[in-house]
Amino acid sequence: MMDGGKTPAHELVIVPEGMIADLLTRKAAFDAVEKVFAAMASGDAVNFPVVREALGHEDALYGFKGGFDAVGGVLGLKAGGYWPHNLERRGLINHQSSVFLFDPDTGRVKAMVGGNLLTALRTAAASSVSIKHLARKDARVLGMVGAGHQAKFQLRAALETHSFDKVIGWNYHPEMLPGLGAVAAEMGLPFEAVDLPGLKAADVIITITSSFAPSLLADHVSPGTHLACMGTDTKGKQEVEAALLGRAAVFCDEVAQSITIGEAQHAVAQGLIGADAVTPIGAVINGTHTGRAAAEAITLFDGTGVGLQDLAVADAIVDAALAQGMATIVPL
Repeated sequence: MMDGGKTPAHELVIVPEGMIADLLTRKAAFDAVEKVFAAMASGDAVNFPVVREALGHEDALYGFKGGFDAVGGVLGLKAGGYWPHNLERRGLINHQSSVFLFDPDTGRVKAMVGGNLLTALRTAAASSVSIKHLARKDARVLGMVGAGHQAKFQLRAALETHSFDKVIGWNYHPEMLPGLGAVAAEMGLPFEAVDLPGLKAADVIITITSSFAPSLLADHVSPGTHLACMGTDTKGKQEVEAALLGRAAVFCDEVAQSITIGEAQHAVAQGLIGADAVTPIGAVINGTHTGRAAAEAITLFDGTGVGLQDLAVADAIVDAALAQGMATIVPL
């Protein structure tokens, strides 16, 4: 209590969805995600159990991801999910979420931040962190599997992280590939649509689909390739052949999620790898794991998406909004 028996003044910072694009740079998202991965690997940050439920209304899935980063002093959760009819019926994106931050010293709510663009940027940042720490330094050809909305964020972030000479891509619906070509052109790079075997020309491959059957097979990947598998975040989903993980050095954001709902779930279930073969990428960032062991090694990052990524990026957004005078501040 303060003098006179009054409680300290308390304010809620609100940063709505429409302001995120003006506040969050890809570099800021990258830095926040890289730091929180490192904190997770050192045991200074922990994700809480994920809650995800079918609402029985609008065919929607709704849930919570939360965690606490003791080093960053960030506590909170992301609430939201997937409303599959939003775009068709209402002109809204199907993924909807908001992030809530709390004061770890008092438990009082501190900030509310729009979570839609934030989620896209933090997911792209995670794959870019993996490229920085696991791809060969001489990697020149970037391959894309998937050409949806999130794929463009992935492509832009990757091209800002590493110096590539060319982009190649495959999608189940090839008519969507010109969208990736336009992004590559913006960055001054040529783009070529290829069939799946054509991805053997890639030094780095990002997969970003919602597939429940593997598209990318082990024979489609050359020695020395780094893969960032970013689309599998639910039990049963699968983007790449399980045998590929048996050939690769496998890294992830969080082991528990990787082996149960991530790309590694299938390789583990088939006995091709064990949980002990999956390494948190934070260990590479911290220097406690060497990462890529040889130029010809295949490395694979299994990015399932964790709550701490959302919270770290939301915290960076709040800092930027306050510094630029763009936040809405509500006394409580």
